[in-house]
Amino acid sequence: MRVNEITEVPSPFCGIGTDDLTIQVDGESLKVIKNGCNINTPRFEQVITDKSSRINGQEVSLEQAVAKAAGLLRETKQSVIGGCATDVNGMRALMALADKNSAVVDNINFKGAKNNFLALQDSGWMNTTLAEVKNRCDLLVIIGCDPEAFAPRFFERYCWNQESMFLEDTAQREIIYIGQAPKGKTSTSPNGTVAQTLSCDSADLPEVVAVLRALIKNNIIATDTVAGIAISDLQKLADKLKNATYSVVTWAAGSLDFSQAELTVQMLCEMIKDVNASGVRCAGLPLGGKEGDQTANQVCGWQTGYPARMHFSRGFPEYDPYLYDSQRLLDEGEADALLWVHAFNTEATPPKTDIPTIVVARSGMTFNQEPDVFIPIGTPGIDHTGHAYRMDNVVAIRLKKLRNSGLPSTAEVLNAIEQAL
Repeated sequence: MRVNEITEVPSPFCGIGTDDLTIQVDGESLKVIKNGCNINTPRFEQVITDKSSRINGQEVSLEQAVAKAAGLLRETKQSVIGGCATDVNGMRALMALADKNSAVVDNINFKGAKNNFLALQDSGWMNTTLAEVKNRCDLLVIIGCDPEAFAPRFFERYCWNQESMFLEDTAQREIIYIGQAPKGKTSTSPNGTVAQTLSCDSADLPEVVAVLRALIKNNIIATDTVAGIAISDLQKLADKLKNATYSVVTWAAGSLDFSQAELTVQMLCEMIKDVNASGVRCAGLPLGGKEGDQTANQVCGWQTGYPARMHFSRGFPEYDPYLYDSQRLLDEGEADALLWVHAFNTEATPPKTDIPTIVVARSGMTFNQEPDVFIPIGTPGIDHTGHAYRMDNVVAIRLKKLRNSGLPSTAEVLNAIEQAL
């Protein structure tokens, strides 16, 4: 078997559209030999452990597994399709199946993304792209998250890039954290400048952000500190935001793990508008895009006008971010079948449930409780071509096929189940 090297490989795993990997292909084995990271490398190098479908743990043909899955769904009164981690074509097939089966659709990462959508739907936002960060941003303010943990090459790719269209020296960018300090060192600039951190607990972020916005609006704060942060330090940050050429405020909705976090996202979005009203440019940058969540929400948006968490039982899509929470439906006994779709991460197993469960997932997924039907599928960007959206939603990454594994795609399996219904 001839060993090949494929360059400029895009990744569907990290969310930031990394597209410069070099991968060695030896039959079905892959090895990242350039520009890997602790997220991308293990996902690309994961070996194929099974190709056969299973019914109740017994190997069967793909046709038998599809027929069994269709039979289980045909008998349901309220099925739930969860995970929704796949490429564009896979998500289109998932939506068609949900429509035909009157199912609920709920993306695996929607719990966090909901904080963004509720703010967006209520008052809108002013967000930017990764390209704008790379070429324009001179001040990056990070709220309650660690971009390095989210995407290990974030700073390398979009902050410390050697060439920029509008900045003479990208090493002069200023990085300021509010909340947790970074665990790694990639936020440290090439000239050795360490990012500033205004430390506070995650639960105190709503108060800190509210005070920062008040300072930007020139309101008087009648105290010296908030959540352990000196008001004078927040005043300096407010002044920096109002004097920067192009500031960017970034957050990860899934990291805001406190009640009514959507109000804090909304406060950030309104603060960004206030900075723009002062006469300078400022934009938001929500972190996301891992495991196909941006792709799922994009396809849902095209086809229905809504993100995930919708129901098709009335003959049209009905959206409710609370009512159609798949975990709530399972916990309260309102669902009678679960179809779990996950083409990227073998550790993202379906939630534990006693109802009939169908899993259409990446080869290698293991279970504490064997599902009624398991159909191993290929991974977009490895086993077949495809498209996936990166975190800023403006670029559909064209994913390459790297090997011939013989595994079907998500779209092929879900289309077959729909036709069998």
